[in-house]
Amino acid sequence: MQAANIAAHRYGFAEPSLQPLQGDPRGWVLAQLRRPEPLDERDLLSGPDAVLLTRRVLRAALGNAALPGASASSPSPDPSMVAMSPQPSAAVLPAPATGPGLSPDRQQLRRANGQVLQRRWQHVIATSTPVYERWVMFWSNHFCVAATKGATLGLVWPHEREAIRPHATGRFVDLLRAATLHPGMLLYLDNAQSVGPNSRAGLRRSRGLNENLARELLELHTLGVDGGYTQADVGEAARLLTGWSIAPADGAARFAPALHDPGSKRVLGREYTEGPEAIDALLLDLSRHPATARHLATKLVRHFVTDAPPPVLVDAVAARFRDTDGDLVAVAESLFSHPLAWRADTPPKFKRPEELLLSAHRVLGVPLLQAQQSVLALTQMGQPMGRAPSPQGWPDRTEDWLAPDALWKRVEWAAGFAQAHAGSADARQLSARSMGSDLGDETQRQIDRADSGAQALALWLASPQFQRR
Repeated sequence: MQAANIAAHRYGFAEPSLQPLQGDPRGWVLAQLRRPEPLDERDLLSGPDAVLLTRRVLRAALGNAALPGASASSPSPDPSMVAMSPQPSAAVLPAPATGPGLSPDRQQLRRANGQVLQRRWQHVIATSTPVYERWVMFWSNHFCVAATKGATLGLVWPHEREAIRPHATGRFVDLLRAATLHPGMLLYLDNAQSVGPNSRAGLRRSRGLNENLARELLELHTLGVDGGYTQADVGEAARLLTGWSIAPADGAARFAPALHDPGSKRVLGREYTEGPEAIDALLLDLSRHPATARHLATKLVRHFVTDAPPPVLVDAVAARFRDTDGDLVAVAESLFSHPLAWRADTPPKFKRPEELLLSAHRVLGVPLLQAQQSVLALTQMGQPMGRAPSPQGWPDRTEDWLAPDALWKRVEWAAGFAQAHAGSADARQLSARSMGSDLGDETQRQIDRADSGAQALALWLASPQFQRR
């Protein structure tokens, strides 16, 4: 795989021509992290506003009497904490925004999700800094928030836009704090309803400690599953996180002293004092732990380079992370400038469905003006947008995307996309400009022999060369 192709297809979202990259493909990649093109964020729903809107939707849909745990003798739980049936139409499908039985709030939530998804996708298709968009998507998936419960129906995209995007090229500890204390994460991993057993609220109510956020903070977001923490560390970290909840009035993340478990907490052998300042001390220590550097370096190399991360490359990225105190631009530069990241014989990665779809739009220069059809196509290919299957986010190995039915859905999508956009470009010429010698002789022959422009385009989009990066 030639270097320009690696830059365009592995680290970006495909380019219609490799010629502009030929002179300095590494420089093309690295420059984007220093000067990313900003996303147009005008008129997009904010996280706190999404919290309030979602709560109104849930109250209208369920009613206090229908909420689990509600009775005449017990207070009704906050409906934002109640999980709804995981139907895509209830979560992130952007349209139809109106219809029988849809309340104005429900319509507004659908419109808001559709607006931000379409804006985000079109930005990826048209941007001059696609590598940066891949970088943002990596961190958004690392700090996964999913619309798989009622509380987070409107919070997936605000979390990415407000917590991930502004900090993706800063210090990791700042990204970690923003992602952890965003309303989306506090609701998704249930910290908003966690109550210290010995807090003022805990002594009055039956609701207690929830360890979900603490566990994922250690296992997924920082140290990794083999990072040396214990169940006792999880419990103490959960106590430390109590109090970080959602303000009822404005939907913003706040520290509520009445929910906070009093006394010091001991995590990984270090003592943390009572109060809101403890979270900053804990996150800083976690960001500087050697296990965090190793865990993040491994994930970065696996995502951007290959399913079997070369230890030498992982060591280099981890060392840069430690030496720069988590400077994410420096970390990215250590990854994208390393010779092992540009080896021509490295086995390619399999594109996730979203990457595949955006690559097709980008290489053809076809704008994505309606998000609904693309959301449905991605759901059929195994990636319902905003609904990652667990806090681990979308899987990252090729084997995870090779189920026979999912592969057939990709072929069907390629045929449908090609039929709809056959007039946008000559696939025979475009495929050669976009991939050069990496297109492969057999794929080139199949495209040349195609009976029509639509068939030629479908063959290219369904080819192993285009399906991989």
